[in-house]
Amino acid sequence: TLQRSGSVMVAKNKIKPKKNEVLAPSEQTSTMKRLFGFEKEDISSWHRLVCLLSRPTDPASLGIFRFLFGMLMALDITQERGLSHLDYKYLDGAPVCRFPLFNFLKPLPMDWMFFVYFVMFLGAVGIMLGCFYRLACLMFISTYWYVFFLDKTTWNNHSYLYGLIGFQLSLMDANRYWSLDGIRNPRKRNAHVPLWNYTMLRTQIFIVYFIAGVKKLDADWVEGYSMKYLAHHWLFDPFKLILPVELINLMVVHGGGLILDLTAGYLLFFDATRPVAAFFVSYFHCMNSQLFSIGMFSYTMLATSPLFCYPDWPRRFFGRFPEFLQPILPFVSPAPIPSSSCVYPKPPSGSGEQQEEAHAAPKPTTLSFKHKFRAIFTILYIMEQFFLPYSHFLTQGYNNWTNGLYGYSWDMMVHARSHQHVKITYRDGVTGEMGYLNPGVFTQSRRWKDHGDMLKQYATCLSENLPRFNISEPEIYFDIWVSINDRFQQRIFDPRVDLVKADWSPFRPNSWLMPLLVDLSPWRTKFEEIEGSLDNQTEVVFIADFPGLYLENFVSEDLGNTSVQVLEGLVNVEIVDEKKNYSLQPGEKMQIPAGAYHKVYTVSEGPSCYMYIYVNTTEAELQRNFTKLSELQEKVRNGTETEPLPPELQPLVTGLDDQDSDHSVIDPVVRLFLKRQKRMQEVKKRREASMVERFQRFASKKYYSIRRGFLMTAIALRNLAVGLPPLEQLTREVAYANMKEPETDQDERLKDEVGHGEL
Repeated sequence: TLQRSGSVMVAKNKIKPKKNEVLAPSEQTSTMKRLFGFEKEDISSWHRLVCLLSRPTDPASLGIFRFLFGMLMALDITQERGLSHLDYKYLDGAPVCRFPLFNFLKPLPMDWMFFVYFVMFLGAVGIMLGCFYRLACLMFISTYWYVFFLDKTTWNNHSYLYGLIGFQLSLMDANRYWSLDGIRNPRKRNAHVPLWNYTMLRTQIFIVYFIAGVKKLDADWVEGYSMKYLAHHWLFDPFKLILPVELINLMVVHGGGLILDLTAGYLLFFDATRPVAAFFVSYFHCMNSQLFSIGMFSYTMLATSPLFCYPDWPRRFFGRFPEFLQPILPFVSPAPIPSSSCVYPKPPSGSGEQQEEAHAAPKPTTLSFKHKFRAIFTILYIMEQFFLPYSHFLTQGYNNWTNGLYGYSWDMMVHARSHQHVKITYRDGVTGEMGYLNPGVFTQSRRWKDHGDMLKQYATCLSENLPRFNISEPEIYFDIWVSINDRFQQRIFDPRVDLVKADWSPFRPNSWLMPLLVDLSPWRTKFEEIEGSLDNQTEVVFIADFPGLYLENFVSEDLGNTSVQVLEGLVNVEIVDEKKNYSLQPGEKMQIPAGAYHKVYTVSEGPSCYMYIYVNTTEAELQRNFTKLSELQEKVRNGTETEPLPPELQPLVTGLDDQDSDHSVIDPVVRLFLKRQKRMQEVKKRREASMVERFQRFASKKYYSIRRGFLMTAIALRNLAVGLPPLEQLTREVAYANMKEPETDQDERLKDEVGHGEL
């Protein structure tokens, strides 16, 4: 009989199974082996540890993961990596400021960037199919990390994870099961893989979960400030039947996320808890796929969960399928064959029957340098992955209010930011002339606002581009106001420092970084009380500033009812046009004139705290008019309005024609009301669409996006091969690649006008 184990198929259970990490529990195995898959003796010496990590293991689970990961990366390249809009990102000849990890990294010409992505895509497909596996891994990770290092503004935890997994797979024997390489080379087909292949991947996923949970022990997360807006999402509607929104935010969103991240890695490891963990982890990632725009991350994490099961689970799973499907499915037999990557123990000597079985067992192998080297590398890699999330004391130049760049720290969703005010001031170093720049000029990213290293790169880039506009030796000053996790809006960088000349080093703290006013965090409870006391038309912004600085602000004419009230500290308010100053103490407030500049100076010894309370009077008046028009329209429809409507109100009955122009006799407010009403009807129709219609919209959008990516790649490869065609032909080809379904333009307009990005 054959006894199933995680690494070998042992003939007859009279032969004692050797050290196997995932040996199926039996009465003969110890508690240690049932729980962890190995005995204490297996780690009692370096020799035994190397043997353990080199233990022959079934390649089935690793092969399935390789296929899924390659497939998901192929899809990711066309979407989150940006193949479908690559020509918008890498504009040849355009003055664009970029943010590479190393300043010497530059993007290639646009056609060559398409070639880089094409190589990356071929690598992902090669990984999926297990075709020329090592070459495919090299193609994927070399181009992936190049693109990754080329733009820090796109960094996030899951993009970093993809690169790590790609690197790990390049070192593993993941093409030993369900691969084209196995068809080409019988020695690779269904061959054992060493246990460290699974150990490294499992530990990596454990680190992702566990460190993310440790990072969520942050006070802001525990107190429910990090992701408080999520509780209003429709996915949490079932919880609203038994819990108020406040408790859903605290207990389900934050408490549930914390517990799951801290425990998922442990629960997936043990047989008894794995089914429960798999359910909650799957539910968690399915929810995340709807809550956030995170590309293939949720599906990649779902694909990693089976790695914690017995390595031979695909054989048992696909063995349940009908026999006529077996030729196209991963094979379920025979048993894996020996591999030189593994260490096989010497069979025991004994009776004749045992000697017969020993002849059928793999030939014993001794430890070689490659086995020891791979064991050392595995241990060092795991130690490095545990260390990196806490290595910010080395790379202090990348630390801001949060430690390091948002990427390798696994602090997922812990910090939510909002920006109230961004001002870029330039000063001509020769003439002294001063002016302002549009925030984001010469760049396509907004992420530079939160990172000192990117801000330094941006200032350097601006100083190189502004001389084209007759600004000599420019000095650049940034005044950026940020709120993190619902705190006061405050400056993150010193607005008095010229960042062109400012010193920055990756290994030293930024001297021009302003401290986060954490002592004012308890005010957040008061914020909720103040916001709850206001009506629906009144808005409030909470500001904190440092002594000796001032906020220059302009109140739009639409904000006809704006006041500033001091909460803590002392401030002077200067009305610029009136050349008057007003001193305010805690509790005092004053009206701010609309359509004019004012400055708020902090004159106290410590930080000042104040709030703007304002009403958009123009919008409020418009809403009142909309309400009257809606009531009038309803009266006309039900026949209770007896007076005839004047010509400018007739469209309330007849509606707007496509030929109606902005210069017709229709009242402008009526036109705006009807357009808004039409948009809301379209939004309602889309929200009430069936699942089939929603899927069709989703599939169509993805199809045209992927289609554009491949067509633009084909154009670029043709350009590299035979040169550029005539401009007219190139224009037609790009127009064909840009073709979209008829409703796409309408969908984009709905997003912009109604503000529902989830549509």
